[in-house]
Amino acid sequence: MSIFAIGDLHLSMDERIEKPMDVFGTAWENHHEKVKDYWTKTVTEEDTVIICGDVSWGLKLDEAMADLEWIHNLPGKKVITKGNHDLWWTSISKMNALFDDIYFLQNDAYVVDEEFCICGSRGWITPDNSEFTDHDRKIYERELLRLGMSLEAGKKTGCETIIASLHYPPTGDSHQVSEFTKMLTCFGVKKCVYGHLHGADAFKNGIKGILNSVEYSLVSLDYLGGQVKKIY
Repeated sequence: MSIFAIGDLHLSMDERIEKPMDVFGTAWENHHEKVKDYWTKTVTEEDTVIICGDVSWGLKLDEAMADLEWIHNLPGKKVITKGNHDLWWTSISKMNALFDDIYFLQNDAYVVDEEFCICGSRGWITPDNSEFTDHDRKIYERELLRLGMSLEAGKKTGCETIIASLHYPPTGDSHQVSEFTKMLTCFGVKKCVYGHLHGADAFKNGIKGILNSVEYSLVSLDYLGGQVKKIY
């Protein structure tokens, strides 16, 4: 059994949604086929894949269903956290009734093989960002609450290893400690994966490596070249 991660699939299988990703560069040409090819060669039905948000360009759940079906047809179990572009995200109970191999994570925790626990939230930009506003602060504090609820649920499982999935990087460009990183350290999280950052100029702004006992990994699709990253 292995655990993998990837973020930012940015799918648009529904014919009503026109969001060609190749306008953002060669890394996005036929990106879903690159993901599918590597995923099917690497992931088994016993494995779990964390998807760190920005799954579908659909605006409503019915517009995202073709993308979710595509994910459903890939090997392994999938745990999905919300991204800023996942506007189709709706009632968590409704979504979690759709598939037996996809779990939508919100304010709770997902156990893998009795040893690993996956927690997470969308996250948000941090206060050290020059564009941070009072409106951002409200969302930032709400996402901290959601992450806290998820980590509390994870702690109650008794699992030895806690993995956190965020969409936004948990620090700003300076890679300094934030309330997100403090919380992850406090709860004893071993690894944190996140996405959201695209392009070489943005990649350098994401924290990588160990900060206060937590290992951080950027797993956005173009950063990984469309290959899911094995984290355990």
